[in-house]
Amino acid sequence: MSTIEESDLSEKSRKLWLKAIAALEQRNADFAINLLEALVKEEPDFLTGRKALRRAQIQKAKAGGGKKKFFGGLGAFNAKALAKKSWHDALADVEKELASDPFNVKVNNALFDLAVANEQYDLAEFALETIKEGHPEDTKSLHKLAQFHLDQDNPDKASEIFGAIVKRDPSDLVAVKGEKDATARASMRQGNWESKGGFRDMLKNEDEAKSLENASRAGMTKEQIRAQLTNGLGEYGENQNDLALVRKIGGFYEKLEEWQNAHQFYAWAHHLSEGDSALERKASQMEERASDEMIASLQAELEKLSGEEAAAKQAELDELVGARSARLTEAARERVERNPTDPQLRFELGQHLYNSGEFTEAIPHLQRARNNPHIRTRSILMLGRCYDAKGMLDMAQSQLEEALSELVTMDNTKKEVLYALAMVAEKNGDKDKYLGSLKEIYEADYGYLDVAHRVESSYAG
Repeated sequence: MSTIEESDLSEKSRKLWLKAIAALEQRNADFAINLLEALVKEEPDFLTGRKALRRAQIQKAKAGGGKKKFFGGLGAFNAKALAKKSWHDALADVEKELASDPFNVKVNNALFDLAVANEQYDLAEFALETIKEGHPEDTKSLHKLAQFHLDQDNPDKASEIFGAIVKRDPSDLVAVKGEKDATARASMRQGNWESKGGFRDMLKNEDEAKSLENASRAGMTKEQIRAQLTNGLGEYGENQNDLALVRKIGGFYEKLEEWQNAHQFYAWAHHLSEGDSALERKASQMEERASDEMIASLQAELEKLSGEEAAAKQAELDELVGARSARLTEAARERVERNPTDPQLRFELGQHLYNSGEFTEAIPHLQRARNNPHIRTRSILMLGRCYDAKGMLDMAQSQLEEALSELVTMDNTKKEVLYALAMVAEKNGDKDKYLGSLKEIYEADYGYLDVAHRVESSYAG
């Protein structure tokens, strides 16, 4: 049993899906929910539709001012009774309960257990991720999510979840050990050691084994990373076509923030992999950071100059910025042409087009990207910025408010959205929304950009 994609939908279901997307874009949550409920009943294995339904339910719950519940308000819901029903009937019962309380811990845990029992692992992950979004303080569910990722052989994700638990509760020794073990396991898999009967079996002696074990540990000093890099470069001199080794060296340079060297090794790793898109993206990111570093260096030099020297340096800087923007945009465009259905690539192209001042061209790519729940909020934020840049302030404000309605915790993304909303409100002459947005940031992060100055100066005089 597996999930289905949009291309697998029947003609009737596809029409429902398109209408639901349109309703979501128009912020008509009630209509979207009605359509999506009918859709998941007709196509219960369409996970993307179920995720969209949950997002609409969350929007409606927030708009109604309802509080997130852990266990209350479940009525006659009986998780144990689900095991006696067919997969689709049990799923329908769970959806009925989540309609009014999408973040409910007990029901989402029941959904997780039901999905695992039916080998619907993407749905199982989604159930626990929903709890994580609504109840980030619920470390019991976070532990369950981390263990699920380990069971699914996703140590990178497990390490990230364990890290979130440790950040919230540094005394949680199980999470501390879990993060360390998951990080080591991810490093071993990256080097392709597990597939060869254990990484020690690959090595010539215990000293080399210990060296690579040290490389897998998080929190190495720069001196330790440099030592590992030196060892790796020695091996590279003997074999320049070892993909795992080349990727590892790229990772060491990345940790040392030597972006140009990191770019060269990731680019070579991409070539050796015969087109691994993740390595291609990593190489592009390193090239971008190398350009950022060069631009920052030129800007620092420019501040010390005046007259003709300053004008010459400014011309050099402008040329570099323009060339960088054009190069990144063209590379992103080529990736989209090769993988036109990848929403992450659409988002990256839209972002580069925005940075190049091509606001109109960026909009359709960002609209496509926002259908992916993992990058939806970032895509809506960028759309708001595009509309702002085009002077379409009412549409910019609408997009930013939509993004804000989907954010729960005060993280960096929420601060970005609030700040952007404040700037649009200021242009619109809406002083209350302008200050209200800034004060939300001020209460959480005094040092964010110029928020403190803007808020405090509003009380002067």
